[in-house]
Amino acid sequence: MGSDMEPIKAAFWNLQNLFDSTASPIAADLEFTPAQGWTAQAVDAKIEVLVDGILGMFAGTGPDLLGICEIENEALAQRLILRLRAKSGRNDYTLAHAESPDIRGIDCSLIYSDDIFELAGAPKGHLVHLRYPTRDIFEVPLRIKATQDELTVFVTHWPSRRGGSAQSEPFRITVSAHLGRLIDERLKLPRDAIEASPDPRVLQDVIDRLWDANILVMGDLNDDPFNTSVLSTLRASNSIDRLEAVIETAKKDGTPIADFKKTYIGRQAELYNFSWSWLGQSGAGTIFYAEAGMPRTKQCFDQIIGSRALYYGNNGLIIREEDVSIHAPKSMWTDQRLPDSAPLHMVRPKSFDRKNFTGVSDHFVVTALIRAVEPLIA
Repeated sequence: MGSDMEPIKAAFWNLQNLFDSTASPIAADLEFTPAQGWTAQAVDAKIEVLVDGILGMFAGTGPDLLGICEIENEALAQRLILRLRAKSGRNDYTLAHAESPDIRGIDCSLIYSDDIFELAGAPKGHLVHLRYPTRDIFEVPLRIKATQDELTVFVTHWPSRRGGSAQSEPFRITVSAHLGRLIDERLKLPRDAIEASPDPRVLQDVIDRLWDANILVMGDLNDDPFNTSVLSTLRASNSIDRLEAVIETAKKDGTPIADFKKTYIGRQAELYNFSWSWLGQSGAGTIFYAEAGMPRTKQCFDQIIGSRALYYGNNGLIIREEDVSIHAPKSMWTDQRLPDSAPLHMVRPKSFDRKNFTGVSDHFVVTALIRAVEPLIA
């Protein structure tokens, strides 16, 4: 196994309303038209500051894998990549994208290095229907060329807290449940395959291989790690009590075949939320948010979550908690007068200003290193 492989630099960033300057109905509703100051020059300037921000990640080397959201369409994503290539000299940046019918017209995309990765399947946008089409869950199956290890990436942007967190929470829970179902489908055999098997022991190798697939979730969840949508519905926590559990087949552990089938079909995958540790740092977070009438505070809405295989290194790849962080350079701060040592609660991300072209995004970046390892546990 390629334990000598250089760590893969992964990141996620909410770009905050990267629209083009075409006066579409959705753009007009959200005030992103030339008549409202969102000109071609503003778009160019926004792309330039985003490119500088991306290339400033990982000590100026840029990411190898970058999930992004709040981008209007594929054409804009391609423009972003062209500028990344031009300013960095890295011609390996490639786009995976699927247009989404989100009511706000903004998509999730994945930029990856084709020197490191190749597609292991077709990217898919999984639409979630509430009373209207909402932001998609974007799935990209990847294969690392050097090691042939596979990694499925989900880039996701959950419904906003518009109208208040309590009123909008059911929408995020719905999308979370949909994502959880997609993950279960990648980590488990289909129900009909289990029910049709007279003896699940013959499927043990397949069951184990699927259960230890490498799955990475990155996104703006509009909820903190401790909220119901993340902790209970998605089952992403900082606990390993259930994460470490393997799947024993019937008779191997003395369970009757019928009981094993019933238990397996109903089993839900546990995930590890690497972002949980940020909650213990005073003032840490990726965005400032406030409920109506409340003061704005730092929230950890942008998160990086992995399957048990990525936590333990069971399937060639591992993410270690110390390798996950919030990237918040001073160039992204609202108040440039603050000292470099300013307390975290004073450090706020600055939105892009279409009038004077200052600022970048109202979200900071979350980053992780993905390393190649030998399996740690069976």
